[in-house]
Amino acid sequence: MTLLEVDNLKVHFPIRRGLFKNVTDYVRAVDGVSFELHPGEIYGLVGESGSGKSTIGKSIVNLHRVTSGNILFQGKNITHLTNTEMKPFRKEIGMIFQDPYSSLNPKKCVLDIIAEPLRNFHRLTPKQEKEIVQAYLEKVGLSPDSIYKYPYEFSGGQRQRIGIARTLTLKPKLIIADEPVSALDVSVQAQVLNFLLDLQKEFQLTYLFIGHDLGVIRHICDRIGVMYRGRIVEEGTSQEIYENPQHIYTKRLISAIPELELINRKKKALFRKQMAEEYKKTYAHFFDENGRAYDLKSITPTHKVALP
Repeated sequence: MTLLEVDNLKVHFPIRRGLFKNVTDYVRAVDGVSFELHPGEIYGLVGESGSGKSTIGKSIVNLHRVTSGNILFQGKNITHLTNTEMKPFRKEIGMIFQDPYSSLNPKKCVLDIIAEPLRNFHRLTPKQEKEIVQAYLEKVGLSPDSIYKYPYEFSGGQRQRIGIARTLTLKPKLIIADEPVSALDVSVQAQVLNFLLDLQKEFQLTYLFIGHDLGVIRHICDRIGVMYRGRIVEEGTSQEIYENPQHIYTKRLISAIPELELINRKKKALFRKQMAEEYKKTYAHFFDENGRAYDLKSITPTHKVALP
């Protein structure tokens, strides 16, 4: 069974110039992307900044207008729904935003922040709200007594946990995690990632995990889609992407992963140099004359690559 299906999704933003702001061209942020998510799966979208991965996540929750293509959630087309029509689906699709500093209202206390989704969909007494909020604070590893504190009183990792608790209150079937650890210290990143994995097992959650850190993506994801200029250039299991990359862009991304072992750093630096040279030589084979990636072709039942 497929929980989420993205079919040939395109999101183009107009470029306007001149006195009358006429449309002269389009920024093709997402340019024909297709993938599927199955219940209980963690699917990663990885790529450099500007590759279109966050635009996909925001399009799924109706924060960006879709130019063409379809988004199906549990078999229902949610592509062009109005905000009112989308409301029932907001209970089922939650989103964790990248920046824990700006995603929380600084004028509201933790109780009001976490209870906001509950107030939008349920009629609860103040006592019931408080009990639910405190229960989710405990689940994310924060003290239930902190419900009357404000965001500025917490660290970055704690703020992200508050955002996660807010997302979980409606028990969504799908969570879109848009670079949830990129704004955190490295020491805190591991805590939050392991915590997200624990929650996934406890609640049988499905994640669309968006990021640019290949090490993080490898740690948490079952399958991965590698994005470049609004297109998926390679898709496969985590093992296939990291141990048998076929697209030159994927190879170059993997070569950029920092090497922690001092003894292997010279070898990794040489590999990175080789990939940079190979990228220049073979670029024309993997992209058309406009620099656009080709359509995906299956090379195994689970591994697809954008090839001519």
